[in-house]
Amino acid sequence: MQEQHAFPFLREVLLFLGLAGILIPLLQRLRINQVLGFLAAGALLGPFGLGRLAQDFPLLGRLTFPNNDNVAMLAELGVLFLMFMIGLELSAARLWAMRRMVFGVGSAQVTACAALLGGAVWLLLGQKMDAALVLGLVLSLSSTAVVMQLLGERHETGTPLGQAAFALLMLQDLAVVPILILIGALGRGSSDGGPNIAVLALLAMAKAAGAIALIYLAGGRVVHPLFRAFARHRQPDVFMALILLSTFGIAALSHMAGLSMALGALIAGLLLAETEFKHEVELMVEPFKGLLMGLFFMTVGMGMDALQVIQAPLWLGAALALLVLVKGFVIAPLLRLGGLNWGRAIEGALLLGQGGEFAFIVVGYAVSSKLLDAALGGRVMLAVGLSLFVTPLLARIGRTIGERWENADHARQAAHDADAAADVGDGAPGRVIIAGFGRVGQQLAKLLDSQGIPWVAFENNARLAARLHKDGVPVFFGNAERPELLRHVHADTAPAIVLTMDHPASALQAVRGIRREFPHARLFVRSRDEKHARALRLAGATVVVPETLEASLQLSAFVLEAIGLDERLVDRIVDDERELFAAALEMPGGEGQ
Repeated sequence: MQEQHAFPFLREVLLFLGLAGILIPLLQRLRINQVLGFLAAGALLGPFGLGRLAQDFPLLGRLTFPNNDNVAMLAELGVLFLMFMIGLELSAARLWAMRRMVFGVGSAQVTACAALLGGAVWLLLGQKMDAALVLGLVLSLSSTAVVMQLLGERHETGTPLGQAAFALLMLQDLAVVPILILIGALGRGSSDGGPNIAVLALLAMAKAAGAIALIYLAGGRVVHPLFRAFARHRQPDVFMALILLSTFGIAALSHMAGLSMALGALIAGLLLAETEFKHEVELMVEPFKGLLMGLFFMTVGMGMDALQVIQAPLWLGAALALLVLVKGFVIAPLLRLGGLNWGRAIEGALLLGQGGEFAFIVVGYAVSSKLLDAALGGRVMLAVGLSLFVTPLLARIGRTIGERWENADHARQAAHDADAAADVGDGAPGRVIIAGFGRVGQQLAKLLDSQGIPWVAFENNARLAARLHKDGVPVFFGNAERPELLRHVHADTAPAIVLTMDHPASALQAVRGIRREFPHARLFVRSRDEKHARALRLAGATVVVPETLEASLQLSAFVLEAIGLDERLVDRIVDDERELFAAALEMPGGEGQ
């Protein structure tokens, strides 16, 4: 008993560590999402699962969590580190690089979903406006942990769908900040009985924004120099201590400013994301990442009463269906506007149709702030938990839809290419073939026209191809990588095939395909840089012209002529440099200078 008093959570800590040691490798072996595994374990072993039977079966009391209060401190720790790791991923450079999808499409998604879901809560459940607003905002968020893990397992994080999903999730993670501030403001407003909650909320958010800016600026003045001062010692224990000090210190400052500690942990992650120590911090935290996330989701599972699925199946089923349908109705068109085809847009909508892990944090704060009834909060969290469980199934359905839609697009593309081939196949052989009709392709065509040399071009931009073709220019929509299309334009007799596309991977793939089908073709290819030029040369390009090389040679020629060198001498110098570069491409392992 003395040991229990000295460390009242010892049994819970040992039980969690034992479960984590078993669950993490088991879930990885079975390829089950870790978030869902820990949620299920928490629901099974928590006070609403087998923990109910702890009084009747003492052995179960040692192997379960009959009292959720005993793990509340562990849950808070899990929340802090979850928010810290999210902040660490939200660097300003990354946000700026994806600003169109993040702030454009992402903001539209959160706003539209919050309005529709909040309106449904207000109309269908008869909740007050402030409660409906909070639930609408909370349910508009998706699960970063589940979605990114599913995309990672499918090796799709770098695909257009993966990048679009990540952009939306980044905006949602950022939206947690104003949502937490709004809950605090609305909670104080409802307890004070203020007549104008909107004004109170705006004032509170303005004060909170000032406090956040002050913490961020002051923290930046302290955290970065602190890490820089101690990093020279290269001691992992010192580095880990600094990470913990930054996280808990800024969380405490946030709490003292009247904000949530979770928000402070997010700010700590954001501060470190902007320093040169970001990757080192990620490496230090990585071994604990799965454990701490497991701790958070297991404690969330402990708060889910699975018996309510039996007691209120229609309510939960309707809530789950409404959540997925509303989010799908909003997200699919937005992803389509973002550049995905309809199949991949629908896939993305189903992938992001669940509730997010932040719902458990935010709903908990809303219940403690008396904004939400505890029973309604419990049901909402259960519905969000169920949405997480069905996400792998929805993702599989979405992937099937996306692949079938893409296959149909490819079939239509093939048919269109066949029609294009029929249109251009009547032309005489001996034409120069231009693949890509952007600025470089258009300039080449202009020079060929001036010399009376026939040519034909293919362009993947349907609007550009249609406009030019309508004006009588021999430009056709199609992909010049397709051998059947090239055969119809007599590629085997073309004096030159010129690839001007600015996408390195597409150019490399095209060179390989054309060289395989037409081994004697003369291929002239535009490259991005020297490294890309060597890859193209090895793939079979006859001549490669790097953009960076030609630009630097032309600039150098102008400079040499301006300082008085003879024009013929300058031409010879430039030609010598081109020959040196061409020779370097032929050398094994050469990079070009």
